[in-house]
Amino acid sequence: MRKTWAALLAASLAAAPLATVPLAGTPAAAAESAGGATLVPTPPMGWNDWNAFGCDVDEQLVEQTADRLVSAGLRDAGYQYVNIDDCWMTKNRDAEGRLVPDPVKFPHGITGVAAYVHAKGLKLGIYESAGTMTCAGFPGSLGHEQQDANAFASWGVDYLKYDNCYNQGVPSQQRYRAMGDALAKTGRPIVYSLCNWGLDSVWTWGRTVGQLWRTTGDIDASFGRMLDIFHANAKLADAAGPGGWNDPDMLEVGNGMTATEDRAHFSLWAEMAAPLIAGTDLRKASADTLAIYGNTEVVSVDQDRLGKQGRPVSMTAGLDVLAKPLADGGVAVTLFNENPQPAVISTTAAAAGLPTAKGFLLRDLWAHTTGETAGAISATVPGHGAVMYKVTPTDHPGGQHPDLVLDTEVPDLTPGGSATVTTAFTDNGAQSANDVVLGLDVPAGWAVAPLSETRFGHVPPGGGARAAFRVTAPAHLPAPITRATLTGTATAHGPGGPQSVTAPAPVVLTAPVQAPFRTFTDTTAVFGAQDGTFAIDGAGADLYYDVDEYSTVYRPGAEHDGSTTVVKLTAQAPTSDWAKAGIMVRNDITQPGRSAGYLVLAEAPGKGYVLQWDSDGDGKLDSNSAPANQGSGSAAYPSWLKLVRDGSTYTGYCSTDGTTWTKVGQATAPGATARQDVGLFTTSHSAGTNGEADFTGFTQS
Repeated sequence: MRKTWAALLAASLAAAPLATVPLAGTPAAAAESAGGATLVPTPPMGWNDWNAFGCDVDEQLVEQTADRLVSAGLRDAGYQYVNIDDCWMTKNRDAEGRLVPDPVKFPHGITGVAAYVHAKGLKLGIYESAGTMTCAGFPGSLGHEQQDANAFASWGVDYLKYDNCYNQGVPSQQRYRAMGDALAKTGRPIVYSLCNWGLDSVWTWGRTVGQLWRTTGDIDASFGRMLDIFHANAKLADAAGPGGWNDPDMLEVGNGMTATEDRAHFSLWAEMAAPLIAGTDLRKASADTLAIYGNTEVVSVDQDRLGKQGRPVSMTAGLDVLAKPLADGGVAVTLFNENPQPAVISTTAAAAGLPTAKGFLLRDLWAHTTGETAGAISATVPGHGAVMYKVTPTDHPGGQHPDLVLDTEVPDLTPGGSATVTTAFTDNGAQSANDVVLGLDVPAGWAVAPLSETRFGHVPPGGGARAAFRVTAPAHLPAPITRATLTGTATAHGPGGPQSVTAPAPVVLTAPVQAPFRTFTDTTAVFGAQDGTFAIDGAGADLYYDVDEYSTVYRPGAEHDGSTTVVKLTAQAPTSDWAKAGIMVRNDITQPGRSAGYLVLAEAPGKGYVLQWDSDGDGKLDSNSAPANQGSGSAAYPSWLKLVRDGSTYTGYCSTDGTTWTKVGQATAPGATARQDVGLFTTSHSAGTNGEADFTGFTQS
C-alpha cells in the first residue's frame, strides 16, 4: 500500500496488543500440495486497482475493467484475476462482527461483482490486512480470520491479497498461517497472496502458507524504484517454481514511465516468472500500453510450464544478462540496460545454459523476428531498455537470416561542433553477410560526410566492419535542450535474403547557461538557456520533509526585501502528479536539506499550484499552502508564477494569462537572510526518472 516505510512500520506496530492468534499448522502446511501447483502452476495474471486508483474503487470500475480485459484480448492472453484492493468496505463491522461491503461503492455487494466477473470467464480477487486495520484504516482480519475467510468464500472470491498494516507486532508466520488455515477450511480454492513487504525472509516459508509472496516493499511508477525491486527479486530464484512465486509487486506499465522503460519492466517481470498483475487504468490505456500487456510471446515466457525464475548470468556496470530455462529446451535471455545511454550487451548461448549445437535460433520477442547465431547473443540495447530473446538450439543452421548487430558510437557533441561518429557492424550468424553497406542518417540541419570505406563485400561469421562519419551539429538549437537521433544503418545479403538493421543513438545538445545565472543539482540534470528561455531536465524523488532533491538555474544573492520574481512556465513533464516546477528561494540554493529561508512556489501536473516552505528554519520543507497532499486550482500550461517578498514574508500568486493573478498562499520563512539565492527549479517526484520543465520571462526585481 502507498505509505512511507516509516508510516507503514508505525502502523504495523500501532495500538494495544491483541490476544494471541493460534499457530495452527496443518491446513496451511498442506498449501504446497493442495493449493500450490494445482492452483497456480504458473504465476497468476490479472489486474489490481490500487496503483492507478488508490481508494477510488467501486463496482463500476471493476466491472468495466472486466469488460476491457475481454475486449482487449487480455483475458485470452492469460489475465484471469480482477482484484479489488483496499477501501472496498465500510469503516466498521456489523453487529455480528462481519465485514460489510460499502453499499455506495458496491450496491450489489461483492457477491454481485463476483457473479459479473465470473460470467466474463474471469475470477475475482479481494484485499484484507493481517492486522487490526487495513493500510487505509478499514477493519483488518487479525483475530477474524475464519469469519472473513468464510465470507470471501461465500461471496465467490478467488484470490486474496493479504497486507501487513497494523499487525500489532504479532509474528508474520503466525498471522499469515492463521489466514491460510482459514482459507483452506472453507473448501474453496482461493489464491493466497502474502503481502508482507518482503519481511522476515518470507520467500523461505511462504510456499507452505500461500501461493505468492511479496519480496519487497511497494513499487511506484518510477524507473529507479522498479530497478531497486528488480535487483532485490533477481536474487531469489531458488524460492520460485510451480505452486509458489516470488512477487516483486504489481506492474506499473502505462502509469508514467517511458514506453522503453515499460517494455523493460514487463520483460524483467516475465523473465523472473513474476505474477503479471496490471496496475493501470485499462479502460483508458493507450494502444502501446495494451500491446505491452498483450505481447503473448513475452507472456509465454512468464507462463512457461517449467516454472523456472530467470537467473542473472552477468550484472556488470548496469549491463545485465538474465537466462530462464524453458520447458521446450530453449532459454529466454533478457539483455537489460540500466543506464540512460544505449549500450551493446553480449553473452553466449553456453553462458545462458544452452547445450552445444551447430547453431541457435534467436527469436526477438518484441520485434517478433527470428535470426540465427553461431553462439554469440548480442544487441544494442537502448538506455533503460531491454531486448528479450528466446534462444533455441538447431542442428540445421542456414535457414534464417544471420543475426546482425549494429552499434552507433557517438562522442559528446556541442552546438556548431563536429565529431567523428562510428558505426560498428557484427555478423553473429553461422553464415556470412555479403554486400554490406554502412550508413548514418542525421536530422535536418545537421551535416554528415563519410571518412572511411562504407561498403564491404564479405563479412564472415563472427566478423565485423566499421565506418566513420564526420558529423556537424547546428550552431543554433531549436530549443535550449535539443534531443536528436543519429541512426546507424546497415544493409546486407545472406542465406535468408536481404537484411537491414538500424542502431538509433539519442543525442542531447544544450545551449550553455550563461552568467549571471548558475546551475545546481543534487540529483541528475541537464540544463539549457537560449534567447531568454530556460530548460531543466532533472530527476529528484521529492521536495518535502527529509527529501530535498532538485535541479535549478539560479541567481545568487538576487532575492531581497521588496523583490518580485516572475516566471512563465511553458511546459512540464507529468512524471508524477506531484512533480514540481517553479520558483525556489533559500539562503544558499547549493545546500539542500540544510540551508534555511527555504520556500518554493510551484506548479504540479496533478495537484495545481502550491506554496511550500520551511516553517522552523531547519532547511526542510514542511508546510503547504493547501490541505495535506493537495494543491489549489488545476495545472495549466503556460502558467505564470509570481513571488513577492516583504521582509521574511513571501506571497505567491499564479496566473494563466500573465495579467490576472490568483493568490496561492503566504508564508514566513524563519532564518531568511537579507540576500538570498533565487531560481527556477524542477523535481520529477520520481526517483531515477528525469522530467523537463521549460521556462521563459524570468524576471527578478
